[in-house]
Order: sequence, then C-alpha cells, then structure tokens
Amino acid sequence: KRQSISGQVGKTQSLPVRLLLTDARNDARLERVISRLGKGDAVVFRHYHLAPPARMQRFRQLQRRAGARGVSVIAARLGRAGRVDGVYGSAREVAGAPGWKLATAHSLAEIAAAVRAGADAVLLSPVFPTRSHAGAPVLGPLRFLMMARRSPLPVIALGGMTARRAARMPVRGWAAIDGMA
Repeated sequence: KRQSISGQVGKTQSLPVRLLLTDARNDARLERVISRLGKGDAVVFRHYHLAPPARMQRFRQLQRRAGARGVSVIAARLGRAGRVDGVYGSAREVAGAPGWKLATAHSLAEIAAAVRAGADAVLLSPVFPTRSHAGAPVLGPLRFLMMARRSPLPVIALGGMTARRAARMPVRGWAAIDGMA
C-alpha cells in the first residue's frame, strides 16, 4: 500500500502513512510520542506559536529525535531549514518545494489546486470534530470518502483522527495532533 516517490536526496522513499502534526498543545509530549514512531511515519513540524529563533531551535531538537528513530521530518513555513524530507502547507506553499509535497485541502477545489501544484499527497480535513477547530463544520466520514475517491492524489485523513478511526478509513494514511498522544 506504500507509494514510492523520489525524495529530496535522490533516493526512493515511501510516502509516510502516519503523520504527527506538531503545535503548542502537544509540544510537552512530543519527545514521548516521537519515541513511539518508526520508519514509515513522519513528523510535520508546525509550531507556528514560536518566534523564529525559538522555532528553529525546537525544529532542530525534534529533527534530531525523529532522525534517530528513522522518522521523516516535514516542515511547514520554515524557510531554509536545511535538510527536510518534505514540505506541508497549502497548494501554493508546496509548489516547487523539494522532497515530499503534502498539501492541505478542505474541498475538491483545493484537491485540484494540489494536483496543479505538483503535490505528492493531500491531507484532507477535517474528517471529524477537532479541538483545533472546535465547533467548525466537518466533512464527516461519508463526504470525506466521496472526496477521497475523486482525488487523483493519495489522501491522508486529518481531523479528529485516531488509530481506531484510521483503521476504518480506506485511504493512504492518517495524521493527528492529539490522536497519537
């Protein structure tokens, strides 16, 4: 079920199946959660709440921890972070980026934009209610699956995801902020 793509360093790697997204809420637990990840998993470093110097310092800490476990590191809005395995963000943010290009999407139009941007996969959300966007509308499993089936790109489920919910979703993979804690 793994899709191989060519990574930034020129070697063929598998697109991650399970992605841990970082933010202020899960920062205190990240080292513990990363210690339970392994090859085939990825950390998507966001940490938008930190000022640039502190953000880069935290990125380097987590990059070392993840790298020691063979876990891929994907960056969001980090600029020149050095070696990363990919980039996460809107279609506009991932277009032309090195490594994996993981685009966020909430609609069929955004999936189409991700395709045009050359994304390798799309994180389609929110599937279920989340603490990140409390009270916001959700796709729900049926609408999510309809959209996922229409996507020409591999789809990664995001939004209220847990291992149990992911096991029932016939998609490429899943991502979570709280769901892996």
